[in-house]
Amino acid sequence: MDILRTPWFVVTAAGLAGLLVGVLVERLVFARVSRFTATTRIKWDDLLLTSLRGVLTVWLGAFGVYLALSIAGVEPDAWTRAAFTIVLIGSVALAAMRFAAGAVEIASAQALGMTRSPTLVVNVARLIVAALGLVLILQNLGIDITPLITALGIGGLAVALALQDTLGNLFAGVHIVLSRQIRPFDYVRLSTGDEGRVIDVLARNTTIETADGSLLVVPNSTLATSIFKNHTLPTPRYWVSVDMGVGYDNDLEHVERVTLEVAREVLAHVEGGVTDQGPTVLFRAFGPAAVELTVRLPVREFPSQGTVRHELVKRLHRQFAGEGILIPHPPPPPPGLPPAPRPT
Repeated sequence: MDILRTPWFVVTAAGLAGLLVGVLVERLVFARVSRFTATTRIKWDDLLLTSLRGVLTVWLGAFGVYLALSIAGVEPDAWTRAAFTIVLIGSVALAAMRFAAGAVEIASAQALGMTRSPTLVVNVARLIVAALGLVLILQNLGIDITPLITALGIGGLAVALALQDTLGNLFAGVHIVLSRQIRPFDYVRLSTGDEGRVIDVLARNTTIETADGSLLVVPNSTLATSIFKNHTLPTPRYWVSVDMGVGYDNDLEHVERVTLEVAREVLAHVEGGVTDQGPTVLFRAFGPAAVELTVRLPVREFPSQGTVRHELVKRLHRQFAGEGILIPHPPPPPPGLPPAPRPT
């Protein structure tokens, strides 16, 4: 039983007891507080609670060890004090990193209208807080950071020369995020013809999910210098335009009425259609064989254009046939010439 009276056993037991008390306190107190914060509309209280999770357990464990050392009359040596410093400041820095990342997400949602912030911005916020925490730990340990900063400056130049492409993509990613021209979940079309929804902006590249479900990875430096079209900005409303032609013998008032009825039916029953704003029919010109017109329909998302256009063409063709509205065929080509394309 003498082992139970040894200082190291008392210290270990006190540390484990502190950790156990911390776990129980977090399970009881944090559970009740989290139920309360879930009922509020403010997101900052949930973020603060999530950031502090686990920190109280670490503090109580460290307090148990310190209390056991004081009771046992053991004077903490330099290594023990350094361990206490690292644990306490490190746990606070970890909580601050969580809070900074969550704060960026909330601020992006409120100020920029993003559902979430790009991973690059979140990681930069975490890195800044981690660097500050490291500086505080070194200062409290009595370590002069001036030589370290000088060494990092000299070594940083060598690293920058060796990682030119990586750093170029990093700064290009920062430029993309700060310019607010591309955000997560925006639908973009690149100059190469590829298009899809932006998934995330990372340190080296931007990931885009294409219409067929594939993942397109574009280096940030390439995206920052290329021509692209963002179909989500400035407004997330898209329009489907279908060009067509009807014969000169048709009553254009009748054509317009039937076309609008079919278009409204498509918007009401096809997924992706928007019913709060109606379609439009615009007669454009007198063509060589038909009166040309354009039908425009609003859709909720850019990928919905294909489905809406598909249904509109099918239903218009069927309804025009039933209403006696004629769509003229192109005249036969002269002998020796290829057939003319059918009007759309």
